[in-house]
Amino acid sequence: MKQQMNTANRSPVARHASSAVAGPSSTHRSLERGLSVLELVAGAAAPVALSDVARRLGLHRSTAHHLMQTLVTLGWLRQEDESRGYALTPRLHQLTGRKWTAVQIGELGQPYLEKISRETGEGSSVAAWIDGTVTIAAKRETEGPVRVVQDVGAIRPMYCTAVGKALGAWLPRSEVLAALARQPMTRLTPKTIVTVESFEAELRRIRNAGYAIDDEEQFEGLRCIAVPVFCHTGEVVASMCVLGPRQRLTHQKLLAVRTPLVAVARQLSERLGYIAPQREGARP
Repeated sequence: MKQQMNTANRSPVARHASSAVAGPSSTHRSLERGLSVLELVAGAAAPVALSDVARRLGLHRSTAHHLMQTLVTLGWLRQEDESRGYALTPRLHQLTGRKWTAVQIGELGQPYLEKISRETGEGSSVAAWIDGTVTIAAKRETEGPVRVVQDVGAIRPMYCTAVGKALGAWLPRSEVLAALARQPMTRLTPKTIVTVESFEAELRRIRNAGYAIDDEEQFEGLRCIAVPVFCHTGEVVASMCVLGPRQRLTHQKLLAVRTPLVAVARQLSERLGYIAPQREGARP
C-alpha cells in the first residue's frame, strides 16, 4: 500500500516512466527524467535544492546534478547564487505565451526588495499589473519604529501612487483610461492629481525621466519613488518602489535612491526575460 501511495503522488511523467512495460532507451529515459525535473521545479513555491530533486524523484545525486546542469545550459533552469537552489527561467513563458501572475512576480521580486531595502534603509514593494489593477505582489518593511505598513494583495490607485504611475507611463493609453474610469480621481491630499489631462502630462514626464514619484499625493507625510519592471515580451508588468516618511525620505534622498532602485528593477526585469533595447535611454 505504501508503494502504491508513493506512485500516485508522483508527477504524470514520473508515473509513466515507472509504469513502462518495455525498458525505455537511454534517450527516452533521460527525456522523461528531465521533464520530471521541470515539473517538480515548476510546482515548487521556492527554488529547489539538488538533494530534494534527487530524493523526490528517486535519482542518484550525480544523475540529478547532470540533468539539472543540462537544463541550466539549455536555458530551462537557473541556479540561485545564494541558496544554490534551482528555479525556472522565463523560457516556458516565452514558449507558451503565458503571463506572469502576481504570486510569481512577488516570489521573484522578494530577494530584490531585500537588497534595495538593506541598501536604502527604507521600505520597498513590487506592484504587479494584474487584470487592470495595480496589485501589491511583495513587500519589505523596515525594522525601525517608524515604518510604512503594506499588505500583499492590496490594490493601489494608479493616479496617486508612484507604483501606479510607473506602470501607467508605459501602458497603452486605453488601459490607463480604463483604469481611471474604474477608480475616480478623488482628491486625497492637496497634492493629488485629479484630472485626466494633468495625469497624462505627468505620465509623459515620468516616461522621459524613467521614474515616478509620489510626493504626499496619496497620504500626507509619505513619499515614494518607483520604476517600471518589464517582462520577456517587452511589456511593463510591474513596478518596484522605495517608500518612507517624508522626514527620512527627503527630496535629496529620493534622488539618491533612484540609481540603486533602477539597477535592482532592471535585474528583476531580466529575471522575467526582458532584454533591454540597444538604444541607450529607451527604458530604465
